Amino acid sequence: MSGRAALPLILLPPSEAKAVGGTAASWTPGTMALDLDEVRLEVLVALEHAMRRPEAERRALLGVKGSALELATAANRDVRTSPTLPAMERYTGVLYDALDVGTLPAMSRRRLSRCVLVFSGLWGAVSPSDPVPDYKLKMGASLSPVGRLARRWAEPLTAAIEPLTAGRRVWNLLPNEHDGAWRPRCDVEQVTVEFVEPGRDGRPVTVAHWNKLLKGSLVRHLLAEPTTAPEDLAHWEHPEGFRYDARRCRSEHDRMVVVMSRGL
Repeated sequence: MSGRAALPLILLPPSEAKAVGGTAASWTPGTMALDLDEVRLEVLVALEHAMRRPEAERRALLGVKGSALELATAANRDVRTSPTLPAMERYTGVLYDALDVGTLPAMSRRRLSRCVLVFSGLWGAVSPSDPVPDYKLKMGASLSPVGRLARRWAEPLTAAIEPLTAGRRVWNLLPNEHDGAWRPRCDVEQVTVEFVEPGRDGRPVTVAHWNKLLKGSLVRHLLAEPTTAPEDLAHWEHPEGFRYDARRCRSEHDRMVVVMSRGL
């Protein structure tokens, strides 16, 4: 495999934490890489209506309270008029801090927009350079009258992403709520990654708190070495000391599960 087809497709969740403000014009239809604007506008209208609801309803929808709720409400009310940042600058959570786009080598930076898609409850999926305003809306939320967002996005997202999967390995680094927002064909080569270490009783447990940080380092590696196959990770030294664990790797439903372990 060579050329563009050799590049992986890496699916990431957004971050809860987001940079505020922006340096570019507000979002308008036609400015994002994937043509999902019909559903984006549907969700935007529903979100704007929801931001006029009583505080208790907004708190339940957004999952925050107090000053965080006030800031999230203000951002969502202004989402169609506020300035934007490229998605890779808007998302500032642990995964994106570990990915640290600003320090990527030049070749990895050039691959970024061809390899990475970020799933979003509001936008469906965005490319790293897509203009994104400040907002807050989880993929797992249920937004009247749209319904549960992961379910609403499943059909249009699947249709938009399907052409991008042809001949490519898909590194699916999505949590469950985002993974439920698309339905890939059974012949799509999907790889997911688990990081495990000893629990209190010595038995292997999946890393929870630092999972995003660990995946950020993996994405850096995949951008630097885009032809990486799961078994090639046996030769990769993860910066946090996790190593490819062939004993625990497995096939599961429609995907290969790669296990990286530490201290086992």
